[in-house]
Amino acid sequence: MIQKSKSFSRGASRGLIYGTLIVIIVLNMLPIALTLIVSFKTQEDIIRTPPQLFPCDTPTQAFDPGACRWSVEGYERVLMLEPSEESIFGYAVTGRMLATYGGNTVLYAVVASLFVVLLAATSGYAFSRYRFRGHGFLLTGIIAITGVPLLTNLLALYQMGITIRTLDLPYDDRAFIILIYVGFFLPLSVWIAKGFFDSIPRDLEEAALIDGCSPLGALFRVTMPLATPGMIAIFMLTFVNVWNEFLAGYLLVTKNANKPLMFGLYDFLGQNLVNLQVVAAACAIIALPVVILFLFFRRSFFTAMVEGSVKG
Repeated sequence: MIQKSKSFSRGASRGLIYGTLIVIIVLNMLPIALTLIVSFKTQEDIIRTPPQLFPCDTPTQAFDPGACRWSVEGYERVLMLEPSEESIFGYAVTGRMLATYGGNTVLYAVVASLFVVLLAATSGYAFSRYRFRGHGFLLTGIIAITGVPLLTNLLALYQMGITIRTLDLPYDDRAFIILIYVGFFLPLSVWIAKGFFDSIPRDLEEAALIDGCSPLGALFRVTMPLATPGMIAIFMLTFVNVWNEFLAGYLLVTKNANKPLMFGLYDFLGQNLVNLQVVAAACAIIALPVVILFLFFRRSFFTAMVEGSVKG
């Protein structure tokens, strides 16, 4: 009787956990699904009253799969594809939101992420393997800086950019915003890298030194390959945060030609506020690279976050 009661309790707990997870997944996926559905609708189906979830109704049926009126008009207006002999696929994207702002964001996200990975890896390794004066104070200061939102620093950063331009010092919008992204996303990355290096036994490096490796050889041949999942996680976190960032790119980049993709979406939204299928298509296209990135590196990302940051 007691055994049956325990089995029932375990089954009920498991069912409650699974049910809660399903509810959370549905609530998170619902806005994404609705955005995708709207992006493939026509303007007439979007503004219909009463609204229809799927544009597949007929005068005699509420839902007929053969009568669906799916449209790619939104994607056509965002991409604005034009025939091009120079393009690999035979078409070139001429829509300004992607052709101009998209390239800027790719540049900012990739370069800033690489610099953050490099600096976080070297700093995290130093904090993990060495004890020096001010070690604890510096770590505390880094985690304290992590809690400061970028919004509170925007006025000072904006004034800094004006001062640099006023003094005729070398100034470039793109270099300036990349430097800001690196500085803002580096502190948390240092902690993640330190936690991951802490989880790698020092005995492996000592064995490599005994076998004749130099300290740098042991670092790059033994420790860094094991820390690769952590570095991938840092790259992904920085890439996604830079990709989705709006305020700094909007306020600190003076030339419109150098502004990031989120500014392009903001500008595009003002021009197509009544064309919801176009806005939804733009949102889907912007989200697609990040989704693909996580699908390819999800295993390394979750491994690093569990084994690195949690142990740290």
